[in-house]
Amino acid sequence: MEVLVIALYGLLLALVAPFVLPPSDHYGKAVPAAISLVAGSVIWIVLTWLGFSYQSAWIWFAVMLGMPAAGWLGTRWLDKARQKNETDRLNAIRSGGKA
Repeated sequence: MEVLVIALYGLLLALVAPFVLPPSDHYGKAVPAAISLVAGSVIWIVLTWLGFSYQSAWIWFAVMLGMPAAGWLGTRWLDKARQKNETDRLNAIRSGGKA
């Protein structure tokens, strides 16, 4: 049941992400939600392995704050990496090298 709450929260983040994150041509609209959902699942699993109870507020705080942070940081990193790759390939084409 708790995993369903994380998935619904990820859906909510997917609905909010286009209005909060700056638009980019380097990733799709579902990428921030996917990054958030994976991060939330990993945080949940790690904290469960560390012995946190599902009724504990700390596990919920960590997941609910970690998911949007991971989505924001992940999309910024992905955007910068893809822009750099695009610039490098364009420079290689301009200099006559192989793309």
